Amino acid sequence: MNNRLRVLRAERGWSQADLGGHIGVSRQAVNAIETGKHDPSLPLAFKLARLFDLRIEEIFDDGAALG
Repeated sequence: MNNRLRVLRAERGWSQADLGGHIGVSRQAVNAIETGKHDPSLPLAFKLARLFDLRIEEIFDDGAALG
């Protein structure tokens, strides 16, 4: 799944560890999500959306076109 986490994190000047601290996961978990090696759980996706004041769809894109 594609995502904008790296960009959103960088815009705030946060390290992966900083972001992990905000959402209650490790730096390694943040890295795995940013690189697409792991998809976040739905509760974690909601935490990220609230943290960045965005909709989940504005952060994550599964590449599937609706229509």
